[in-house]
Amino acid sequence: MKKLSVVVPAYNEEETLELFLNEVNKQTAELPLEKVFLFINDGSTDNTLDVLKKLSNKYDNVKYISFSRNFGKEAALIAGLEVSDGDFITVMDADLQDPPEMLNEMFEKITEGYDVVGTRRVSRVGEPPIRSFFAKKFYKLINKISDTEMVDGVRDFRLMTRQVCDSILEVKENNRFSKGIFSWVGFKTTYLPYENRERIAGNTSWNFWGLLKYSVDGIVNFSDTPLNIATFVGFISFLTSLLLSIFYLLKTLIFGDPVQGFPTLIVLILLLGGLQLLSIGIIGKYISKIFLETKGRPNYIIKESNIE
Repeated sequence: MKKLSVVVPAYNEEETLELFLNEVNKQTAELPLEKVFLFINDGSTDNTLDVLKKLSNKYDNVKYISFSRNFGKEAALIAGLEVSDGDFITVMDADLQDPPEMLNEMFEKITEGYDVVGTRRVSRVGEPPIRSFFAKKFYKLINKISDTEMVDGVRDFRLMTRQVCDSILEVKENNRFSKGIFSWVGFKTTYLPYENRERIAGNTSWNFWGLLKYSVDGIVNFSDTPLNIATFVGFISFLTSLLLSIFYLLKTLIFGDPVQGFPTLIVLILLLGGLQLLSIGIIGKYISKIFLETKGRPNYIIKESNIE
């Protein structure tokens, strides 16, 4: 029997882990695959690790990795993919917002010849309106400025073949944006729609500012358009200042109208200073990514694990 590796990042999910495990086993009982659960404890501050240890003692197919601290979901994802050894690999959240019953249909699609079967939320019911608004705007923006297409509403929850997983692992960058990487590697992909679901327990670790930072990282990782904007802004600023200089010079020479120095000076200083700071900030963001990449730090540090 072929094997399915279920990669599950977990941060403060003590209330959901056993519920998740039982529900996945229940909903996929007919799936003709041997399931191995790979839980990644991302530096949780609650009893997540203790629960994982109990589950691993109770079930032979439950494995876990525990980080030395919180490294973020991207690090947990790559850690799970690196230790997975299944013929098929799926990534799921422990809060059951990813419907486990969909794995049956996803596997059917894989057998039809697809390399990746992803899931896409067709609604954002239960999500804060401001988060939904900016999420939609992000996908519209990133698809306009990036060559890598990212489908609105797509989740990390997907089923992929071993070949696809190995291709993702070949992407060695430390500053990772998995949604973009999943799309960038290509392969024959389809998406299954579903309605948004609430968490079964606990609270999400994501907040608006965390998602905003994640979105900015996605734009920087998959588009150089902001750098082009900075260059364009600099050119327009130079051209504007040149035209204004000619205008005021002719106005003074032809009409003898003296230029009001103080207001003009203040406006120009604020305009050019603001544009310069904006451009420097954009360039600085890219330089910071280069700086982090050149350090060569590991994506995560494992404190303990039951994976041999």
